[in-house]
Amino acid sequence: MFARINSTGCYGMEAFCVELEADCFNGLPRFDVVGLPDASVKEAGDRVRSAMKNCGYEFPVNRITVNLAPADRRKEGPIYDLPMLVALLVASGQLRGGMEKTAFFGELSLDGSVRRVNGALPMVIQAREAGWTEIFVPAANAPESAVVKGIQVYPVTHVRELLAHLRGQAKIAAAVPLEGSALTMQSLPDFSDVKGQREARRALEVAAAGNHNVLMIGPPGSGKSMLAKRLPSILPDMTQAESLDTTKLYSVAGELPANISLIRARPFRAPHHTVSPAGLSGGGSIPRPGELSLAHNGVLFLDELPEFNRNALEVLRQPMEDGSVMISRASGTVSYPCTVMLVCAMNPCPCGFFGHPTRRCTCPQGAAQRYLSRVSGPLLDRLDIHIEVPPVDFKRLSSDDASEPSEAIRARVNRARKLQQERLESEGIHANGQMSAAQTRRFCRLDEAGRRLLEGAFQTLGLSARAYDKILRVARTIADLEGSPKMEPQHLAEAIQFRSLDRKFWTNR
Repeated sequence: MFARINSTGCYGMEAFCVELEADCFNGLPRFDVVGLPDASVKEAGDRVRSAMKNCGYEFPVNRITVNLAPADRRKEGPIYDLPMLVALLVASGQLRGGMEKTAFFGELSLDGSVRRVNGALPMVIQAREAGWTEIFVPAANAPESAVVKGIQVYPVTHVRELLAHLRGQAKIAAAVPLEGSALTMQSLPDFSDVKGQREARRALEVAAAGNHNVLMIGPPGSGKSMLAKRLPSILPDMTQAESLDTTKLYSVAGELPANISLIRARPFRAPHHTVSPAGLSGGGSIPRPGELSLAHNGVLFLDELPEFNRNALEVLRQPMEDGSVMISRASGTVSYPCTVMLVCAMNPCPCGFFGHPTRRCTCPQGAAQRYLSRVSGPLLDRLDIHIEVPPVDFKRLSSDDASEPSEAIRARVNRARKLQQERLESEGIHANGQMSAAQTRRFCRLDEAGRRLLEGAFQTLGLSARAYDKILRVARTIADLEGSPKMEPQHLAEAIQFRSLDRKFWTNR
């Protein structure tokens, strides 16, 4: 007998429909899977055989051929176990067919329980777009799958439960989205813990409001890492589209926290400086997202920036401009989004005290410049805001005066980001830092006083065309924080100040 069951597949962020065809006919017992399957798909026959027998069903003693169509798309992973079992039950006459608008995916244990798979959210979205009305997914994938409207999502924990539902004996309740997020604002470190560092706090507020990249440079113990780790507490609320994109990415990577339907807290990733280029950008024989993509719509924090492998840092350059990283393999090309706020921290020299107001640098002559040269000019040019984080004196450290809490800063950031979303809604972006050169010219117009100010800075500091655009975007964000519809010279002056730090440390390069 012959059976056809609907399923889905996923390669990178792209999901596609799969028709799983099973044919049982007379001949020597044999189990063949065709349709460009990988090793894990071919092994599905053993898992399906054991699950059927352990659930009280007969595995067909026939020649069995299972075809995964379309045959020119590579099929990977154990996601076809569940639809394969259903197809064999229908083909062997142990289950009635008629499931043209129903889809299945899931990995099977040998006892018939259904295990979680990666990429459930994009696959359920694809099933809805294909016009299917219901889909059966592993129970562990139900929270993320339930956010997709227009299709009934049924969580399955065991094969017996699924078959009882299909026979009408005991219906499975459709899944509903769960409230919550991977993080709550109460669990995040607060800016009220930071003593002093008024300029650095202001720079991070501007960066959070406009999604601008930041470089902090200063001696050990000045608070660079402390500031960066408190940045998530002032980031603006995620839009529904941003939340869905981030959840899809974490679903594909298999890093979505349990019992979370949508990620509503912006990611914060802080890889160690020993991370490889592939670890940052993504890769592998089956391309997976790297740290750069896992920070999508959030923050990628690189502490001790010069200690990172030079090749790993250079990997960041093009994705930072494009907002996506492309990974090419023999099996195909995968594109992962990576619209991130890059926050970097570094010491000014190996010992950390070059330019320190009270401590003497102990590095040999030329060591400071060699250390700084590990950060290439093109990468430095892509960092919108450069800020020096000086050491904090004892008086400020021992003061009982409370610093401004994150809640107050976040309120200003949210107001500024709302202005940007309204202005850029038709452009398909959410923040000033994401604007292209053409969009920058359109939304960051200067008056005559501002043009003269920027012209003087451009000639004095030797700025590049990229730095010119970034100054305009930062100035636009500063104006948004003040609720000003127009960019004033004082906004531009502050933005220029954020680009002049490299003249102090990189002058002799």
